[in-house]
Amino acid sequence: MAAGQDFYEALGVPRTASQDDIQRAYRRLARQYHPDVNHDPGAEDRFKDISEAYDVLSDPETRRRYDAFGADFRQVPEDMDPETFRRSRAGAGSGAGAGGGRTRGARGGPGFSYSSGDPGFGSSTGDIDIEDLLGGFFGGRAGRGSRGWGPIPGADQEAELEITLDEAYHGTRRSLSLSGDGTRATLDVNVPPGVTDGQRIRLAGQGGRGGDGGANGDLYLVVRIAPHPRYRLSGRDLSVDLPLAPWEAALGTTVAVDTPAGEAKVKVPAGTSSGRRLRLRGRGLPNPRGKPGDLFAETKIMVPPRPSKAERRLFEQLAAESDFDPRRQT
Repeated sequence: MAAGQDFYEALGVPRTASQDDIQRAYRRLARQYHPDVNHDPGAEDRFKDISEAYDVLSDPETRRRYDAFGADFRQVPEDMDPETFRRSRAGAGSGAGAGGGRTRGARGGPGFSYSSGDPGFGSSTGDIDIEDLLGGFFGGRAGRGSRGWGPIPGADQEAELEITLDEAYHGTRRSLSLSGDGTRATLDVNVPPGVTDGQRIRLAGQGGRGGDGGANGDLYLVVRIAPHPRYRLSGRDLSVDLPLAPWEAALGTTVAVDTPAGEAKVKVPAGTSSGRRLRLRGRGLPNPRGKPGDLFAETKIMVPPRPSKAERRLFEQLAAESDFDPRRQT
């Protein structure tokens, strides 16, 4: 490790990075600096730094000791607490920095240790893990001949999956045709009820194939919910127009409203004007992890386009009797 640089800096992540962040950073940098694919003079040393940093930070216990004791974490006795360590270092006239200087291998041996296994595929917040139904479509074949540099992780890939609002509400099952390296395969994907626009569905191991025994990348399907002719979607909330006759808005009523789950009743208070939003709690998109969305019925007062003689007479009578002026400020 280059002097003055710590393991977090080597991976380009903050000290608060999650294990998923660390895995993604390692996979991205390893593909960029692996000596089998990058022949720049400094690529080999950079790859060694990346591998050593990942070897330490990917293990929660080793990472905890590194955070507590810095670059000297391997030399600190297992039963020593950080405060005792700091006092001992202060007494010796030197501080313990996190990083700096070339360190021993992460598992105690001299030199560098490279990760030779799967770095793992933890899902990020809001992602949905779908069981890999076919098993490594893009993988399974050896990469370039190894010269001892270690595995090259496969690249994560992303594609859009458009579904209808009804499919987002009730869930659906889709068959996807994937192609790569002259091969085609079909995946059956379960889209669970309550997915939102922009949410990602993770297909583990279905991304770019790894090289030299490296793990395959993941395929992320970004959900796109197609516009609906009646409903407007905002997160998990739905909005729908609620047409009302003038007398319904003025006197109040109870009317039926269609929702994705079926018909519901909404009470319209007397004196309702156009644009009022009447909430039906829990009638929006379901939420498998918490509170469902709401449905808002937005009132829209309609008048007869061609009133009959009787209707016209009644409207004229109302106009003569009422002193209501909608343009007068209250």
